[in-house]
Amino acid sequence: MSEKENAKKSKIIIFASGSGTNAENIIKFFQNSKNVEISAVLSNKRAAGALKRAHDLDVKALLFDREAFYSSRDVLNILKDIEPDLIVLAGFLWLFPSNIIREFPDRIINIHPALLPKYGGKGMYGSKVHETVIAEKEKESGITIHYVNEKYDEGQTIFQATTPIEENETPDSLAGKIHELEYKHFPEVIQKLLEKNN
Repeated sequence: MSEKENAKKSKIIIFASGSGTNAENIIKFFQNSKNVEISAVLSNKRAAGALKRAHDLDVKALLFDREAFYSSRDVLNILKDIEPDLIVLAGFLWLFPSNIIREFPDRIINIHPALLPKYGGKGMYGSKVHETVIAEKEKESGITIHYVNEKYDEGQTIFQATTPIEENETPDSLAGKIHELEYKHFPEVIQKLLEKNN
C-alpha cells in the first residue's frame, strides 16, 4: 500500500436540523482520529445549534434551503465535491431526495429515537415519539440506526439498542435515556461501518 493510500481518511458529512448534540458527540469522537475526518455539517435551519457547534469545533458549517436540496443540484454538488464515505443524519428532519440517495447508495444513515418499525414515519421525531411510546404502554424503547431510502424511517436496520420504560416514565426522562444510547452507540456504529467499507 502506498503512503498516499495509507494517508487517505474516511470522510463523514453530518446533516442536522436541531441543537446538534449528536453531531457534536460524533465530531468529538473522531476529533483525534488518524483515519476519519468530519468534512462538514449541513443544516436546513439557520438557527440550528448544530451549525454553531460545528463552527466552534472547527468543522465547516453550511446552511442550505429547500430549493438547494430538492430543486437545484446545489447540495448534491457539495456532496460530490467532498465525496464522503458516509453521510450521517443526526436529527435531520427533511426526507432525503432520491437523486442524492442514488448517488450515495448504502452510504446514508439515520438514527431514530425508537425501535423501528414501530413509531417511525413522517412527523415522528423528538418528544412526539417518546409521548406516543409511553401512551401506548410499551415496556421498552430504544434507538434504531438504519440506512436511508426514499421513505421516512423505512431503510434497512443496521443496529438497535433498548432501554426499559419504568412505570413513572415521562417523555423527558425517556428522552434522557434515549440520548444516552445515542451518544454511546452512534459513533461506534459509524466507525464499524467505515471499517467495513474500507
